[in-house]
Amino acid sequence: MDVFEQLSSQQYGEVHFRLDEATGMRAIIAIHDTRLGPALGGSRFIEYASEEAALTDALRLARAMTRKAALARLQHGGGKAVVIKPKQEFDRAALLRSFAGFVNTLGGRYITTEDSGTSPEDMEIIRSVTKHVCGFDQHSGGSGDPSPLTALGVRRGIEACVKFALGRSSLEGVHVAVQGVGHVGYSLCKELAAAGAKLTIADVRDELAQGAVADFGATLASSSTIHQTVCDVYAPCALGGALNDRTVPELRCPIVAGAANNQLASDRNGDMLLARGILYAPDYAINAGGLINVAQEVVGYDADKVHARVLRIYDTILEISERAKKAHEPPHRIADALVEEILAAAT
Repeated sequence: MDVFEQLSSQQYGEVHFRLDEATGMRAIIAIHDTRLGPALGGSRFIEYASEEAALTDALRLARAMTRKAALARLQHGGGKAVVIKPKQEFDRAALLRSFAGFVNTLGGRYITTEDSGTSPEDMEIIRSVTKHVCGFDQHSGGSGDPSPLTALGVRRGIEACVKFALGRSSLEGVHVAVQGVGHVGYSLCKELAAAGAKLTIADVRDELAQGAVADFGATLASSSTIHQTVCDVYAPCALGGALNDRTVPELRCPIVAGAANNQLASDRNGDMLLARGILYAPDYAINAGGLINVAQEVVGYDADKVHARVLRIYDTILEISERAKKAHEPPHRIADALVEEILAAAT
């Protein structure tokens, strides 16, 4: 892997590596852009097949955070931390404290929060070492689990897509196929069910899938074929890369709008969606609710301000969709151009 070529192609930025033999902590912090403010992004704590895979994940996710923060009009740049989960036994608290020390060395240019494999409880541990953290427990003055607000923003984005593509002003009777019913996916199902949507769901974890079926009266589908469901909206809410060379030709819906990060395996897959007449809500525009939530902690948490800003995701998705139609361009390319406009105005 040519690291500098990767950095150049993704308009970085900087990348920091840290190894702590005593705790087994191996971490990467990618800071993509700080023109709008200090980089803000979660700490992902999962196993990786290779160090190259971990670095690739950090780079892609940090770049997405820059886009997400810009489109949400936050005063933050994009960053992401990847902590490689040890395969051997380890002391989680000690490892997280070591990681917090790593965050401290960057002097506030990167602010961390929770992500896949971490929790508000983990942020409490990190908070004991560094002040450059948010997303900790509500009992400690934090905002707690951001999943419900991410889901609220995605629901608003789906409403915008349904209005734009289907001419419908509500989700009553709209059929949504939700891939992945973890924290955000489950909360999204709750939002959609309350709005009267019809749900088909899938998850690789059977207990989660069965729980969502029972709670929302959803139809169960296979996690490997849910993208083939005949529906109004396909909502990827699991790991990235759900929209790829294999799955895009198999879609049977007019709209793709979900909570997952990095849904497009490649930019060309977004072009393929346009060629098929499928409206795509760029993931970093529609799933910004959680980031909006934790960003508010940095300046003093205000639930009303957070809620109002998350609701405006509807307007962002509508603007991108309208500009894409007018320019005859895929929405993800229009969203990228809008991000560049926002970043350029900050320099």
